[in-house]
Amino acid sequence: MSPTPPARRLRLGLPRRMFSQLLLMQLAIAAGVTVLATGLFLAPLSDQLDDQAMRRALAIAQTTAEQPQIAKDLQSTSPSVNGPVQVEAERIRRATQAEYVVIMNTRGVRWSHTDPRQIGGIVSTDPARALAGEQVMEIDDGTLGRSARGKVPLRDSDGDIIGAVSVGIAYDSVRARLIHAIPGLLAYAGGALAVGALAAWLISRRVQRQTRDLAFSDISALLAEREAMLHGIREGVVALDRSGRIRLLNDEARRLLGIGDEAVGRSLDEALGEGRTTDVLAGRVTGTDLLTVRGQRVLIANRMPTDDGGAVATLRDRTELEQLGRELDSTRGLIDALRAQDHEHANRMHTVLGLLELEMYDDAVEFVGEVVGDHRATAEQVTEKIRDPLLAALLVGKATVAAERAVALWISDRTWLPDRLIDPRGIVTVVGNLVDNALDAVAGTPHARVEVELRAEGRTAVLRVRDTGPGIPAEQRELVFTEGWSTKKPPAHGKRGIGLSLVRRLAERQGGSAAVTEADGGGAEFTVVLPEALAGPGLEPALTVPAVVEEES
Repeated sequence: MSPTPPARRLRLGLPRRMFSQLLLMQLAIAAGVTVLATGLFLAPLSDQLDDQAMRRALAIAQTTAEQPQIAKDLQSTSPSVNGPVQVEAERIRRATQAEYVVIMNTRGVRWSHTDPRQIGGIVSTDPARALAGEQVMEIDDGTLGRSARGKVPLRDSDGDIIGAVSVGIAYDSVRARLIHAIPGLLAYAGGALAVGALAAWLISRRVQRQTRDLAFSDISALLAEREAMLHGIREGVVALDRSGRIRLLNDEARRLLGIGDEAVGRSLDEALGEGRTTDVLAGRVTGTDLLTVRGQRVLIANRMPTDDGGAVATLRDRTELEQLGRELDSTRGLIDALRAQDHEHANRMHTVLGLLELEMYDDAVEFVGEVVGDHRATAEQVTEKIRDPLLAALLVGKATVAAERAVALWISDRTWLPDRLIDPRGIVTVVGNLVDNALDAVAGTPHARVEVELRAEGRTAVLRVRDTGPGIPAEQRELVFTEGWSTKKPPAHGKRGIGLSLVRRLAERQGGSAAVTEADGGGAEFTVVLPEALAGPGLEPALTVPAVVEEES
């Protein structure tokens, strides 16, 4: 026989739901405050009632002592039940509802008392202070029990003390007033507690709706999951409040934007500085998958408004993809050049073969010599004017591609660039972008021509690329340098609108400039000035950082 399972113990504790916990806590606080306030009110109430009773007794005694007839009767009569002093004292007692009104002489002998048997006897409490001229308020025990008392001296017409007046208020009546006040006070406290409970319930209901009736443990788990998700994803997340201040940054956003925790609580302009990245995150530039450059990174940004008036922006690092895309473009350019050379080479080989079959050997030799001479002349023309091997090789390859696209690529007679470039890769990027854009602009137009001019002016390199294309309208000459702006269809690997932006940023990073104007005879003329691009005479050029530029901040 299996043992009987142990009985489940009843476990007491707070409910799981936030609504219930919050309501119970607020009710406990309201009840505690009500009890505390009631106790703090009742504690001095008893003392206040005692003080009121003693002051009332003293006032009655003072009024009684101020009647001159009582002083005369005290001096002229003996203490008796029907004496004038007893009659007047009883009248005053009944009129004021005091417990007793005792009038005594200087020896403490009573002339009046509520109990007639006490008339003529000595008072039970010491009247020395009153007989000494003091006014006394006290709570004491006497022949009639505990009472609140007031004692004053009784004076004759000359002002001499001839006795004292003692008035007592029954202490039971003071206690009765206190007990009588308690139900009303508790009623007010109960009403206040009810209002507090209602307010607590309304607040808890509002919190319940806003938190979707989740438990504290659920909210804690959600916050932990949120933190893990924000700091674990490979996208940057930037949360903004309704004033445009940064209120949250995850680790990836800090890395991509190059900022730290000090940016939290600051506006985007303060944290990032002016630039396209700031405009995109602030919503001043609208759209989806917006392209921007920050530091050495190419970023894709999206921004989504939130219900509280703020926004959440996400950032994706596109730097490696953009580099791969540019390498792909370079590879395609090389393939195009090789294909053009192969096509041209095949035609020439066919020509040579035909001349040999026709036994026109002298013509074949002359043709081969001309072909070799043309290629050699083109290469020599470039290398004589451009001494940097990377840049010269680029232009020779571009000339081949241009010839296949029926475009004449000319090297200006004013071109002269020594082999003293500090960052040849950066200038290759600039020239390659400008030549590719020019070839795209003139392709398919009659008498298409692109002219390249590279000059050294001291240590400054001046690059100009002119074309005979349709040109760029004046109102768009600044837009062409904006990230993401392009009139061409995007390539297969991603977006356009980066090349000219990088050209300008590379120039500005070196203290130079990039601009576009209208060329002589129509078309566009791009001019890039790169100060300190060449090493001084006798100095060896050194490669610097890659050609991905920093965004101004």
